[in-house]
Amino acid sequence: MPANKKYLTKSPLQKILKLSAGFIGGYCVMITFHHLLGYIFEPKNVIITAAFTGYILWAVLLLMAFLARSGWKIWLYYLLLTAIFATPFLLKL
Repeated sequence: MPANKKYLTKSPLQKILKLSAGFIGGYCVMITFHHLLGYIFEPKNVIITAAFTGYILWAVLLLMAFLARSGWKIWLYYLLLTAIFATPFLLKL
């Protein structure tokens, strides 16, 4: 069954923004989130669980990027989340 055309993104720029936000932005959010968990809990345990939860979180963030209406907004959200999760490391330096 084909997708309904009114729900598909027509702009090539929006498609590129969503795709790059899903891959790159989702990966950055996932990495900084697990670094934050390693800062809070023992890093050895976080590394073991990150091997499994990292891929799941990244896949969810990838799907969330395609569900958003605007690629610019999802990039903004992912950059804000990355900055929030990286704050303890930035303040430590």
